[in-house]
Amino acid sequence: MGCCNSTESKRDWKPLEEHSCTDVPWLIVFTLFCIGMVCICAFPIATGAASRLISGYDSYGNTCGKNNTKIEGVPLSGRDMRENKYVFFLDPCNLDLINRKIKSIALCVSKCPAAELKTLSDLKQFALNNGSHLCSYDITPPRYTSHSDRSTKCPKLPVPPSKSVPLLHRCVPVDIGCYAEFAQAFITFVGDNSVLRRVIAGVMASKEIIMGLCLLAFVLSLIMMVVIRYISKVLVWIITVLVVIGSIGGTGVLWWLYADHRKALDNNTLSVFGKEVASDNVKALLVYAIVATIFTVVLLLVMFFMRKRVALTISLFHVAGKVFIHLPLLALQPFWTFLCLMLFWIYWITVLLSLGTSGTPVKNNSTGVVEYQMQGPLQYLVWYHAVGLIWINEFILAFQQMTIAGAVVTYYFTRNKSQLPATPILSSMARTIRYHLGTLAKGSFIITLVKIPRLILTYIHSQLKGKENACARCMLKACVCCLWCLEKCLAYLNQNAYTATAINSTSFCTSARDALLILVENALRVAAINTVGDFVLFLGKVLVVSCTAFAGVLALNYQREYTVWVLPLLIVCLFAFLVAHCFLSVFENVVDVLFLCFAVDTKYNDGSPGHEYYMDKALMEYVENSKKMGWYKPGDGDGREMKSMARGGTSA
Repeated sequence: MGCCNSTESKRDWKPLEEHSCTDVPWLIVFTLFCIGMVCICAFPIATGAASRLISGYDSYGNTCGKNNTKIEGVPLSGRDMRENKYVFFLDPCNLDLINRKIKSIALCVSKCPAAELKTLSDLKQFALNNGSHLCSYDITPPRYTSHSDRSTKCPKLPVPPSKSVPLLHRCVPVDIGCYAEFAQAFITFVGDNSVLRRVIAGVMASKEIIMGLCLLAFVLSLIMMVVIRYISKVLVWIITVLVVIGSIGGTGVLWWLYADHRKALDNNTLSVFGKEVASDNVKALLVYAIVATIFTVVLLLVMFFMRKRVALTISLFHVAGKVFIHLPLLALQPFWTFLCLMLFWIYWITVLLSLGTSGTPVKNNSTGVVEYQMQGPLQYLVWYHAVGLIWINEFILAFQQMTIAGAVVTYYFTRNKSQLPATPILSSMARTIRYHLGTLAKGSFIITLVKIPRLILTYIHSQLKGKENACARCMLKACVCCLWCLEKCLAYLNQNAYTATAINSTSFCTSARDALLILVENALRVAAINTVGDFVLFLGKVLVVSCTAFAGVLALNYQREYTVWVLPLLIVCLFAFLVAHCFLSVFENVVDVLFLCFAVDTKYNDGSPGHEYYMDKALMEYVENSKKMGWYKPGDGDGREMKSMARGGTSA
């Protein structure tokens, strides 16, 4: 990586004066860990498990699409399946939720049934016409209708139409209602299967509306970013007013729709199915209206008590808006991070599934089915792989934070903005890759150390639910809560440590200590600026979700007779929040980085000759206003030297 020896901690903050490699030993450890992840990926490829995953295999150990070798003790193994390339399940809807698999005999067939097969005669005719045998290999098609074991060795009737999944060669039922029982296991509040089927039918009936509303959420988030970029001075008050109007108006609309649907429910002209759908909508609207009312009241109370401090965030938001003007590629950071995470998750899931098909074929004596099991030390590869998921996931998120911090620090501590690098984002990424990957590895590993025990305790609590006593349940919940709080605190400290590393190029521990001291010294500013700024951004997320949900209510209102609103509206609101969070979290990171830069600037400079501020004029006005309010004292700048950033240091 072009690294040199790690540097010692510096007493003074010298923003980007020089760069040197930080936490080199941790970079070596992380590199070795990643090599281990690659070796785990190579193991299923070398043992043929990856081929079994892609091609599929039947319940007797035969890989579909290949000529197989005999497995001792399994009569139906070792068959030539080069013509049978698809996996067909006799009962695809029989799902084992505990073991996370389909509890059914699997066969290799040459063609998936495209039409419904209602009788054994249809199975026989399908086999004779297409050469695709849907019953066990030891039963010939002419004996489908008369064999004594046809109830267990032939598919469950009727056989639903299915099609093969691209690349994975599995016959999957076309009707997703087949998996209603599977979904019902995760929705505990649903007591009637017919309710779940109506919900699924409602999602399918309104899929175009859902896609349109998701696109609307994406557009609204982009508009919010544009608003933040160009009219940051009035953004706070615009969002505040719109959220008040939107919350009150949305709550009123929900109550009006509840009354309207309640009145329509009493109409005797509705069919039986229409009354069931209307009843579901009335219940859903009542819940939505009550929740919206409570949320609106709490939101208005919080905004009332914070109204005086909201004005203090305007100057910081104004500078953040300027940052996005000079660094427009910041808005694309969520896309790159999401793309990297998606690629890594796809890789991780693929390797995990490959590990599930690795090992030695073992016959289950009770069912006669062949299963591949990893025995001995190899079974711990899955745990290593699970740790890799958490650590690398946190590393990717940390890389985004360091990239943003490096670009914003470069902007803040460059007095002449015309001397900024041509691409500050790419320059920041290059500096991070060349000098600070070890720091990211160490910071992300600390989060991993806290997250793993929290996830283990959460899993234990879910597994022992209803079995442990009240004391044990309380202790488990308390431990999970404490670990969650610790994780959030460490994540916030890590983010500021990355900013300190971007400024001084110091190691993770040194940067974390320096950042913590700065934050403690500016506790009131953290409360007045950082917290309120996060709250305003939260209001922006609420605005995006509220507008999307309001449009969803109006759109779904035209399908009230055959669409259940519960799941479509929840899907839309969840997607809207995730999209808004991805975009506005970048702005939130910029605000946090600017605040730490501002705190460092005011600590080492006081505006006198030789100790001029680096800050923007808007922040200078904030300092003057803070002096009048007693938040800032003229002696805060201690007069120690804080050298200006060298031009060469900005593009290292």
